[in-house]
Amino acid sequence: MKKLILLSALFAFTLGNSQAFKGKDDSKFQVGANFQSGGTGLNASYDYGIGENISLGLSSTYVLGVDNDIDADFTDRFDLRARFNANIGNVLAIDENFDFYPGLSFGLKNFGGHLGARYFFTDGFGIYTEANVPLAKYNTDDLTPAEELNNQFTISIGASFNL
Repeated sequence: MKKLILLSALFAFTLGNSQAFKGKDDSKFQVGANFQSGGTGLNASYDYGIGENISLGLSSTYVLGVDNDIDADFTDRFDLRARFNANIGNVLAIDENFDFYPGLSFGLKNFGGHLGARYFFTDGFGIYTEANVPLAKYNTDDLTPAEELNNQFTISIGASFNL
């Protein structure tokens, strides 16, 4: 019985001390699945806190499962973005384990915006979801289906880690 109480207390302490975004010098790595029209793929991102509610980072997407009727090479499937986040989970005061972050990104294919949320179960592990939308496409001509792969609304979901 004593061991069960001790384990319960340690588990509650671990969950109670997890925090989604700690501010300056906080590092987050996320990896997950990317869902969109015409294919599904992988998404990975890294965010670094430069202030109490501001982080900068990189995000990359690679579309793996492309529809058979789309002729897409590596450059059509891959995108890399520099990103800016306003981490406002503490402003909303929902839960210290929850972070909500709208942001902007400058990618190889477009200038876009994203809206994300992450929840940490422990100090090192959580889950995230993120919606991305292009705000200004660099190529304003009619895009081929392959060029549309990284110029459309996408949703990502996966695991988030404190580094």
